[in-house]
Amino acid sequence: MNDITDMTDATDIRTFRSDIPQSDLDDLRARIAATRWPDEIPGTAWSYGVALGRVKELAEHWRTAYDWRAHEARLNGFPQFTTTIDGQNVHFLHVRSPEPDALPLILTHGWPGSVAEFLDLIGPLADPRGHGGDPADAFHVVVPSIPGYGFSGPTTATGWDVPRVARAWAELMRRLGYARYGAQGGDWGARISPELARTAPDHVAGLHVNAFFALPSGDPGETDGLTDAERARLAGITRWNGERSGYAAIQSTRPQTLAYALLDSPVGQLAWYLEWFDGYGQGVGGVDRDAILTNVTLHWLTRTAGSAARLYKEAAASWGRRFERCPVPTGMAVFPGDSTVRAFAEREHAVVHWSEFDRGGHFAALQAPDLLVADVRAFFRRVR
Repeated sequence: MNDITDMTDATDIRTFRSDIPQSDLDDLRARIAATRWPDEIPGTAWSYGVALGRVKELAEHWRTAYDWRAHEARLNGFPQFTTTIDGQNVHFLHVRSPEPDALPLILTHGWPGSVAEFLDLIGPLADPRGHGGDPADAFHVVVPSIPGYGFSGPTTATGWDVPRVARAWAELMRRLGYARYGAQGGDWGARISPELARTAPDHVAGLHVNAFFALPSGDPGETDGLTDAERARLAGITRWNGERSGYAAIQSTRPQTLAYALLDSPVGQLAWYLEWFDGYGQGVGGVDRDAILTNVTLHWLTRTAGSAARLYKEAAASWGRRFERCPVPTGMAVFPGDSTVRAFAEREHAVVHWSEFDRGGHFAALQAPDLLVADVRAFFRRVR
């Protein structure tokens, strides 16, 4: 599982292990304890932003009970590496399947997530035989940290937009010796993975996404015939634009200004991330509190909350544009809260597999890993 001797350009790939200094953990707890709490108008919880009681609850658990060392050990239980691509450090997990005919698969996380989103998926995907599944469904699993996120460290130059990340992923898979592979992702991963398929269509055997976002084009009649569920998803896009898009507006225009607060206040960073992880107080799907805190802590300890936000600034120029249709066979999984409409998705992708679920949510890998694993397996049986 740890053998990388057959990789091309192996000298460019370095082993990695997380070993956060204890002084950083002590400083984190001290900063949480010294938090200056805002007031809250009675009866406004979540309508004005993240509820004060919820942030206090999680912050106290973070300070007194959350065990980073346990989650760090779990992360270190998987083979990890770093390499330099296009001048940028790239951290990634690489878990080879014990099955010799496994298909390589690259998983891409979103914001405000990290590689920790996928820890419950890696074992079942890489070793289905050991998890009650069919060994024919096995994958060699590659999970990179997006440049600017977590152990990939902050970006050190402008221009790290979605196409550049996708080109870096194509180079990473080349260095690992994988000429044919699958791609999967949600949130930013549902933009980066499709771009990877467009960048390397001769190498990407299949594309699977969740939390995919495709806007209506405005063409006459394009909403005719939509189901009630699809119309509800369109209404969700309108609500997002009117009520919930503030974080994206700030991160796509003034990420440096925001960075001062995110890097100095752990509770400020927690609240900023909690808008997404808690589903705006709706509890859709529910994300385990330690899973939330592991993603928050990873960005806090690596000081990358500011650089992670920069991806919005880098990608802003492409928002709303029409994409060239990708010929790679595509599977889409739609979970509660997603705004994915098949008719719009098919403008851009050759959709051959479509699933809708009544459990889970935007962070499907954290909220319903069993459903996501099963759907990934089912789709890739078509293209192996």
